[in-house]
Parts: sequence; structure tokens; C-alpha cells
Amino acid sequence: MSTSHHETIDQFRIGQKPNYIAQDDEEVIFRTAFAAKIPLILKGPTGCGKTRFIEHMAHELSLPLVTVSCHEDLTAADLVGRYLFKRDEMVWQDGPLTLAVRHGGICYLDEIVEARKDTTVIIHSLTDDRRMLYVDKTGEVVRAHPNFMMVLSYNPGYQSIVKDLKHSTKQRFASVSFTHPPADVETRIIATETGLNDDDSRKLAEMGTKVRQLTGYGLDEGVSTRLLVYVGRLVTGGLDPVEACRAAVTHTLTEEREVARSIEDIVQLYFGEITAEENGEPSSKSE
Repeated sequence: MSTSHHETIDQFRIGQKPNYIAQDDEEVIFRTAFAAKIPLILKGPTGCGKTRFIEHMAHELSLPLVTVSCHEDLTAADLVGRYLFKRDEMVWQDGPLTLAVRHGGICYLDEIVEARKDTTVIIHSLTDDRRMLYVDKTGEVVRAHPNFMMVLSYNPGYQSIVKDLKHSTKQRFASVSFTHPPADVETRIIATETGLNDDDSRKLAEMGTKVRQLTGYGLDEGVSTRLLVYVGRLVTGGLDPVEACRAAVTHTLTEEREVARSIEDIVQLYFGEITAEENGEPSSKSE
């Protein structure tokens, strides 16, 4: 038996500097936690910048970033690794978690609450003073590289009794809470991400703030910064702003006619008149 090293940790380095605009003191917290070897949880709504932030910090600290998008079928073997049959022999292949633990880097488990609870238990020995990973299939104990850091993320807005982190897991981490950026920061994000002029970028940011006020009144969650960036890109690509908002915001957030109408009314405040026909059923063009 042998160990496969086809995947090197260097392929997970962030080559180009991500466009990230800080909201608060999250960069200072991250740097301090990394230096103190404290794992982090990033909490916040969908599309508010959690993933972009972790990419930014990985680039700033010159660390590889190994990202795992969690789901209910994710197994411990998917994280730790498995034996593969290659060239007439069994070869051990490190999983993404083991790769980061062994060689150093950030292991980012995105939307951790989507993973099975028996899978998340394996991270416990990495998130206390032991900083080690036991690979049961090989009997190896992998001591964490000095530059290893564990980071989890999830959206508290979609928490439930079934999908939540155990307190025994939560209390192994420090946490950073993200919200939708304030309008001035979101304006800068939209402008720098899309090339949209400052005036229309501000209109989009203010419109997003208004749409978020519908949360709990027909909307489960407000419009994300990501969707507002999509609107900006559609507009710079030549689409009318009202049509861009309808495509990237209204029809994405809801299928309820009354809620859609409320969103369209907000769009009208910022980007012009909408005819009665447009304000009713979705047109065949956009279906």
C-alpha cells in the first residue's frame, strides 16, 4: 500500500486578490484567531460575503483555502480520505480535511449544518488543544500543521431543531457575525464588482435595504448582496434596470404574486415607472 500525493495543497492557494470591502473589525478578529490557533464560525445570511471574506483572508495570510460545501450525504470519508485502487495497488488519498491538517491551510466547511452530525464529530479533536486528526482507516494520528485553521459557516436564519450545531461543537469556536452591509458599503461593493456608475449602485443598495424590510412579511430572507451584484452586471451588460431587477431579484426571491408586486413597487421607486401589465403576472418573456 502507498499514499497518493496527486493533490498538493498549493493548488488551493488564492491566486488573485479577491475584491473585499470590510464591514467591521472582522479582519482583525480573524488574524488574531489564526495567530492564537482558535477556530472560527462565520454566521450570517445567504450572499452577505462570508465566502468572499474567507477567500480574502486566505489571500492576505498567504494560506491555502480548502473549501468543502456541506450536504446531507457528506461522509467522514469524504473529509478524511479513502483508499483507492490504482495501478494494481491500494493507494491512500487524503481527503480535503486531512490535506489541510497535514500541510497547513484553512479548511472551510461551508454551511456546516447541512452535514450529518456523525460527520461533524470528527472535527472535535482539531478544535481543542489536541489539534490532531485520527485517521481510523490507516491508524495514523495527524498532528495539525502550525498554519492549519478550521473555519465553519452557516446561516442562522435557517436554523431549526433538526439543523443546528450542537452546543458541544459551537463552544469550541469563536464566532464572527455578518449582516447585510450598510448602504454605503454595499454601494461600493456593487460599483467595484460590476462597473456600474455610483448613482445607480447607490440606488441598488438603497433598493436592497427596502426589499429587506419585507422579510417576515412574505419573504423568508431579504435580497442578498450577491443578487444586487447580479442586477448590476445585467445592467452593465445592456439590460434595462427594471428587467434586471425582475430577473435577478423579484423572480428569484418569491413565487407569490402579492409579494412580487411589493418588490416591483420598490423597484419602481428607484428605477422608473412600471406599467400595470408588467406589475401583474410575470410576462412570458421572463418565464
